[in-house]
Amino acid sequence: MTSPSEQYARWAAEKELAASELGAFTDRYEFALDDFQLSGCRVLEGGSSVLVAAPTGAGKTVVGEFAVHLAIAHGRKVFYTAPIKALSNQKFGELVDWLGHDRVGLLTGDTSIRPDADVVVMTTEVLRNMLYAGSSLLEGLGFVVMDEVHYLADRLRGPVWEEVIIHLDRSVQLVALSATVSNAEEFGAWLQEVRGATEIVVSETRPVPLWQHVVIGDELMDLFVDADGEAVVSHGPGVRGDRQVNPEIERITSFSLPVDERSGGPRGRAPSGRKGTRGRHRPRGSGQHKPPHLRTGGGPGSTHGSNRPSTVPRPARRPEVIEMLDDADLLPAIMFIFSRAGCEGAVQQCTRARLRLTDETERREIRRVLDERLDGIGVEDEEVLGIPAFRRAVLDGYAAHHAGILPLLKTVVEELFARGLLKAVFATETLALGINMPARSVVLEKLVKFNGVEHADLTPGEFTQLTGRAGRRGIDTEGHAIVVAGGRFDAHAVGSLASRRTYPLRSAFRPTPNMAVNLLDRFDLSRARETLETSFAQFQTDRSVVGLARRARELEDTAESYREAVTCDRGDLSEYAEIQERITAREKTLSRARAAADGDRTRSVLGSLHRGDVIALPGGKRRGYAAVLGVDRHVLGGPQVDLLDTEGRRRSLRPGDVPSPPAVIDSLRLPSQDSLGSGKVRKDTAAALRRSLSGRDDPRREVRARVDRTPSTAANDEELQRLKAALAEHPCADCPELSSHLRWVGRWRKARLDLSGVQRRIEGRTSSLARQFDRLTDLLQELGYLEREGEELVPTASGLRLRHLFSDRDLLIAECIEHGAWQGLDPAGLAAVVSAAVHEARRDDRAPEAIADPAVDAALAASARIAADLQVAQSRHGLDATPPPDPAISAIVHRWARGDHFAAALNGSDLPPGDFVRHCRQVIDLLSQLTSDQQLGAAARAAIASVRRGLVAQEIDR
Repeated sequence: MTSPSEQYARWAAEKELAASELGAFTDRYEFALDDFQLSGCRVLEGGSSVLVAAPTGAGKTVVGEFAVHLAIAHGRKVFYTAPIKALSNQKFGELVDWLGHDRVGLLTGDTSIRPDADVVVMTTEVLRNMLYAGSSLLEGLGFVVMDEVHYLADRLRGPVWEEVIIHLDRSVQLVALSATVSNAEEFGAWLQEVRGATEIVVSETRPVPLWQHVVIGDELMDLFVDADGEAVVSHGPGVRGDRQVNPEIERITSFSLPVDERSGGPRGRAPSGRKGTRGRHRPRGSGQHKPPHLRTGGGPGSTHGSNRPSTVPRPARRPEVIEMLDDADLLPAIMFIFSRAGCEGAVQQCTRARLRLTDETERREIRRVLDERLDGIGVEDEEVLGIPAFRRAVLDGYAAHHAGILPLLKTVVEELFARGLLKAVFATETLALGINMPARSVVLEKLVKFNGVEHADLTPGEFTQLTGRAGRRGIDTEGHAIVVAGGRFDAHAVGSLASRRTYPLRSAFRPTPNMAVNLLDRFDLSRARETLETSFAQFQTDRSVVGLARRARELEDTAESYREAVTCDRGDLSEYAEIQERITAREKTLSRARAAADGDRTRSVLGSLHRGDVIALPGGKRRGYAAVLGVDRHVLGGPQVDLLDTEGRRRSLRPGDVPSPPAVIDSLRLPSQDSLGSGKVRKDTAAALRRSLSGRDDPRREVRARVDRTPSTAANDEELQRLKAALAEHPCADCPELSSHLRWVGRWRKARLDLSGVQRRIEGRTSSLARQFDRLTDLLQELGYLEREGEELVPTASGLRLRHLFSDRDLLIAECIEHGAWQGLDPAGLAAVVSAAVHEARRDDRAPEAIADPAVDAALAASARIAADLQVAQSRHGLDATPPPDPAISAIVHRWARGDHFAAALNGSDLPPGDFVRHCRQVIDLLSQLTSDQQLGAAARAAIASVRRGLVAQEIDR
């Protein structure tokens, strides 16, 4: 029972809330806001900026919407930014439903709708560009909402977030919405430093409880149980600290589960066709979290041991997992598969298994949506887009979702899934970025994914982001995260992964040429350098220096104590150790000289190869046998050889890819270069290559038999032999305790080496960004984009043009324009060349097709030469090299810009339709940046019109 004073305080608080803007705002919701949402809103109403970090699905966007409400109430503007266009479009639609069309605008680079509206949704890049241009649209801006602000850790696009936060006028209130990150306080401290008054609101509680499961064979088992074997929640309401990994899972998975390496899926028979309707007869969100086989008798943790087979069951196939979830009333579900091919393969497996998850009413509605949404696709393009197979799968209630499929099809999948018509989606991890596709369950097929460099275990942060999709607030009473047990399954490792929710935010900020000229156009040199010093990257770096300095002091003490222990009564042990070090250094020098000689011979051998040569590769990045498709002898850094391996994959070979020269062992008659664009031709050629290699199985032995390595010179090196003699004659050489003494020498050396490394790190981190900026400005002066005016640096006319080029290859593009490499091209030719300037290959097995236009060929060759010269200059200034133009799909863009229909433009290529449409957007974006150029403007405008048509235009305009 509350006291009268407590009752009065509550009444006064409710009265104050009702009279505030927050009270008016909360009236639009039928439910009470959570404490963290109210806290974030109160910070905004109090006039401060706010960082809100909360789990996926917790409702942090409510705080962003309150900023919209406040802006309208106070007659100010508000910008709502998102990292990708899909999220911008989604938020635009939500705000239009709330406020009406007249009050909401959209700016995404390729779309402009009411840019002068009170509320404008935009991508973060658009806002960055407006800040640098001093756009008049910034007048009256009161609030900026930055959704998914943790995206600033993205290597390529993350720096844009920091540029906006740094350059945004301090009078503008910032609303930063982030997933739960483990260093939110650190990020908030930086925001306070650069933005002024900023409050941090952190919520680590999921609004919907999350249960964790494991699929083992044909059983769905709880991952966490209590001491009595009862299943327990891992996160959210009802979470308990006394949970433990289910001991029955540990017992079952103590054996290795068989995995079919060839198909990428488990062994065993395919499931029989079935309707899969039992799950739909139960109400959604009924709380039946127990695995289907454990609902009667024993509790959630029991296993009916008497019926347990004595051997480990085979891993469940994808259709079987979906059937299992359907039986357990755990659909709709997203199964994350970390490859596009895997997602498509999952759909095909479900089709072959005759899996059907929809009833006739749902199928009729799905058919109506498909007919309406896909009406604009021409009959001639349906096959290349995979429309028939897509329709069949979607009608049965499942589909793939990844960056390779047409964006229109992704949108259809998202719409049908959100409406509950699709029951299962097989997706890559890009779906976890923030698109509104809430699911009741999330399935992780594997806990390893390719990170761009290697196959690595999922981090706790990645696991949290993916499983955070499970459980739809307002729809489900609980969410379910399911891991499919495969080979070498470790229950405790999964339990640890599912328990930790660490997601550290690390800045990816770095100075770029475009950023440099923009800063120096607005500020003097010292202010520009100070701006870089205020970045989150430098903030994190400076904090880490404190720990490094402490470590340096510890190492200094350790090295000194070891030095005192390095004594020998026979002689000067330090002198003996120094001779040893000089011997080691000399041996390394000779080894490097030998490797360099091998490298020269490798370059010579690669340059002498001819089309049709069959070669054996000794190792390194490339090992095995391959046929030579062509040799480019004019590539910077050595010849580049285009190869076809025994599996039919195209690969490039550079001198650094192999430790020694390859060996020519045979020759092969090859089809024409143009026909090798066909996947079937490549497979047939690879089969012929394998037949020619019959009986050969050891490429290293082939190389050793035909190619001699550069001989070692160590035995004849006078300096090395002199040092070895001095070591043998040293007085300490005869000490009976020498081995013990040398162990102390080793410790002393290691301590000195560690100290030197820490000191270099301290020196490198202090003002590291400013030093990078100085190296960059030196290069820009050399190339004529900046010039000295007294003590200051200012952009030249060329630099002012560079200001408006926003691209990862901004300086290369500027150089191509400055040298006239792209002049004289027709619209289709310019589109093809721009394609090379924006393309980033996902893999290195797609060789470029020839374009039957000498002007385009000359422009691409000139661009490549300019790129090589630029890389040399960047290397001279200690800067990372800009990737050269990549014309891998320029021919496809050229055909499309010439007017070919979609299927004809792709012309049998294996380029995924989604990649092509997304690439065309990038081409249009760069072309739009060239429309103001005096020489290229007319061709750029015509090229935009030629590329922005058909399916590409539909994707941009919808």
